[in-house]
Amino acid sequence: MSDTRVNLFGLDREGLAAFFAERGESAFRAKQVMRWIYGRGVTDFAAMTDLSKDLRSRLPDMAEVRPPVAIDDRLSGDGTRKWLLAPDEDPSAANAVEAVYIPETDRATLCVSSQIGCALDCSFCATGKQGLNRNLGVAEIVGQVWLAEHRLRGEGRLYGNRALTNIVFMGMGEPLANYRNLVPALRILLDDYGFGLSKRRVTVSTSGLVPFMDRLREEVDVALAVSLHAPDDTLRDELVPINRKYPLAELMAACDRYTGGKDRRAHVVYEYVLLAGVNDDERHARALAGLLRNRPAKLNLIPFNPFPGSGYERPDEGRIRRFQDRLYERGIRTTVRRTRGDDIDAACGQLVGRVRDRQKRHFREVPIKVEPSTVGA
Repeated sequence: MSDTRVNLFGLDREGLAAFFAERGESAFRAKQVMRWIYGRGVTDFAAMTDLSKDLRSRLPDMAEVRPPVAIDDRLSGDGTRKWLLAPDEDPSAANAVEAVYIPETDRATLCVSSQIGCALDCSFCATGKQGLNRNLGVAEIVGQVWLAEHRLRGEGRLYGNRALTNIVFMGMGEPLANYRNLVPALRILLDDYGFGLSKRRVTVSTSGLVPFMDRLREEVDVALAVSLHAPDDTLRDELVPINRKYPLAELMAACDRYTGGKDRRAHVVYEYVLLAGVNDDERHARALAGLLRNRPAKLNLIPFNPFPGSGYERPDEGRIRRFQDRLYERGIRTTVRRTRGDDIDAACGQLVGRVRDRQKRHFREVPIKVEPSTVGA
């Protein structure tokens, strides 16, 4: 076997068509193979019976369909499930990422990771405390979704004809800092020959990398979630250090551009972690309402999920509800996210995986390097 086989999880339809064309095959092979991989969960080329025998015999020397290895599989008392996954480039599992499955009555969401660790160093996030090892490749991102979808299908956990109805890029890492690999992964999620998900059921979360928010709007139409967490620059500089490079005025202008010209249902979801005594009093609610007024927006309040050494505490239920009420009174659509999976450290802000050989420990120490996209170049 060749050591240079291509993992086909890493190729969107255009890339897969080029792969076959370069090998003297029809570009239509891309659609056929994608149906087998994503629609039927087949990874054995010999079982892809609508391919020619000659192609089936040659493919194992050129390509593979290899999902990540599940090192650990933990189930919460509330039904949330967390997988610890070994990326392709680290078979020793010294580094690993986490993906979280969140089932509900009418939907099933998978929270996927985009990096091993994170360099942005948001002060309330366990992932950020790990530092950054590297970006995940396209195959490593898509493989998380494939593993969950087909493992759950095999267990009969279906919502209609699929196991997963929603994908959110809210796991380990800042997705837009891995833009080069994010965009092809999104295209596979949306492709009718891939996972076939609706553009409103795929959400990319960002702490506010403004230039890449603009590029994402032009290249792939998906939902956007913005990690806000403070209503003013002084506090946000402390909680979300990327704000020092892209302050709130620039971030909110980018959010306005993202929804501009789209249909009436298009909106940005703003995420706001409530930290007791830090960002959760009346003046914060008033300032936050002013920031979001007259914008097509939905606000998710996320009560802080503790982790060792964070230095923060979760507000009590009364304080959370008062904060929500103040926003409602000012016309802001607001929900409080129910904590899921905290008994297995799978709740928002608790993911840590395994991060070794950190290239960048903290955003404050080393400026983040954002890779440009080659998509469409």
